[in-house]
Amino acid sequence: MRIIRGKYKGRHVPTPTGFKARPTTDFAKEGLFNILENVYVDFEVSPTALDLFAGTGSIGLELASRGCGKVVSVEKDFKHWQFLSRVQKELQIKEWLPLKGDVFKYVHTCRVQYDIIFADPPYALENLADIPDVALPLLAEGGVFILEHGSSYDFSQHPRFVNHRNYGSVNFSFFQ
Repeated sequence: MRIIRGKYKGRHVPTPTGFKARPTTDFAKEGLFNILENVYVDFEVSPTALDLFAGTGSIGLELASRGCGKVVSVEKDFKHWQFLSRVQKELQIKEWLPLKGDVFKYVHTCRVQYDIIFADPPYALENLADIPDVALPLLAEGGVFILEHGSSYDFSQHPRFVNHRNYGSVNFSFFQ
């Protein structure tokens, strides 16, 4: 996994062997951040971000690298969280906070709103279709929520849906 742009640009972070998480491909990540930077987010103002189902931490790292003032990455799997914490310490990324916890519990107890929320749940997650309604209350006014999902989902009828992009097998639905 590599960080594409920003102050940590070019850093390679090798994921441990046997890691269960599926990192967002560089192709999809580049497309996502092009859209974010050109349409939805001004990284110059140090937005805050929430990365749900953090996995490898690829998106959280990229958000911190590009200028987010605070990035919270929530991951339930202990080994994945350990990896995220180790990377955070090794790279000394002060604005990135990996949290170990259940995403649904975190979202229900969180009282903070974020400018950017990104969720990359397992594509086979039973209640994946509920994630927009669960996460959107944490979105700050004018913010953007991005849900990464497989092609079997269509969120275009959701009242806060604004855009969909496809990068091979990776789909992003945008909500405001």
